Amino acid sequence: MRNMPDDQKYAVWCGIDVGKEAHHACALDENGDRLFDRPLPQDEASLKELFERLRTHGRVLVIVDQPNTIGSLSIAVAKASGVDVAYLPGLAMRKAAQLLPGDAKTDARDAYVIAITAQRIPDTLREVGRDDETMAELRVYAGRDDDLVGDATRSVNRLRAALLQIHPALERVFRGSKITNDLTLDLLIHYGGPSGLMRAGRVRVTAWAKKSGHRKVEPSICEVFDALAQQTVTVAGTAAAEAVIPQIAQSIKDTKHQRAQLNAQVEQLIADHPLYGVLVSMPGVGTKTAIAVLLAVGDASSFPSAGHLASYAGIAPTTWQSGKSIKGEHPSRAGNKQLKNALFRSAWVATLHDPVSRAYYQRKRSEGKRHNAAVICLARRRCDVIWAMLRKRSLYQAELPSAA
Repeated sequence: MRNMPDDQKYAVWCGIDVGKEAHHACALDENGDRLFDRPLPQDEASLKELFERLRTHGRVLVIVDQPNTIGSLSIAVAKASGVDVAYLPGLAMRKAAQLLPGDAKTDARDAYVIAITAQRIPDTLREVGRDDETMAELRVYAGRDDDLVGDATRSVNRLRAALLQIHPALERVFRGSKITNDLTLDLLIHYGGPSGLMRAGRVRVTAWAKKSGHRKVEPSICEVFDALAQQTVTVAGTAAAEAVIPQIAQSIKDTKHQRAQLNAQVEQLIADHPLYGVLVSMPGVGTKTAIAVLLAVGDASSFPSAGHLASYAGIAPTTWQSGKSIKGEHPSRAGNKQLKNALFRSAWVATLHDPVSRAYYQRKRSEGKRHNAAVICLARRRCDVIWAMLRKRSLYQAELPSAA
């Protein structure tokens, strides 16, 4: 979108505020005059007719505010019609809207804001991914995984609440990740709760757990029965809770199974992507981080420098300065949150396994930075490497850490 030659400049900028049943399109010419400004049905025929009509004025750029889900059809029809497509992030759109007269929030105004921002400030635009099929499938799978994570989190919270109500000591045994391991879930599904476990007894429960295929069950079951011995009274609602607990535990187990199947599909899909091997060659980058990077930045071709990528991810420090009063640099609160979290987690993991990353992290800690600040510094440095790897399509090359 930047520094475009004169023979490739656009004659029409068409902003589309996408909706579920209908869009609103606003098309501007070079002088800012409206060539089209009205609602548009969410169907192929209407979109194709609009794009063909606009092409009579010259080269057209279509800009959407939502490149996925409800905006997917607009992008597909535009590309099929030979029209270029770009994406205006929501944050940039909201900031641009504040610079224009009026404070109304309508579809017509949003479409105009999208079009005029693309025309006057093209650097705000993001390119729509080239590898559409693979990226579209990854977005679907990633969205489904997010749904499953949300379902699992709600179920775990309900299970903890039920256990905490009727037997706090038993709930404490299942703190952390223990509540979602297979042995815990199977015990709760089979015995229901503290009453069922007490009736069966430690010996029978241990024998059943071993027969069910679980290994090294004695320490865990000993902890369970030690906790059960701490409470002799029966709390009101115990019977109802123990009727619900197996259902919740089964739901968590089913969700884990669905996520495992989904992850297998994702790994099979992304294994053929040319940039997947490039990303995972870097220490600390696994499948989930690679997917997050690919979904957010693609091949990084729309970022002129690593600094632009770091700013987009929200890991570049923000300078606060006014005249001679310099307030220093502070962590950015903007950027792509999913990408920022992925780069942060990746850097954190790298400090545990990669000597180069560990040495850099320790150097920042010795400078007085706290843990999170040091990891952010490492993530920023690794962002430069990721940008270069994506642009050159080259594998990670480790450097020996310098002596302290």
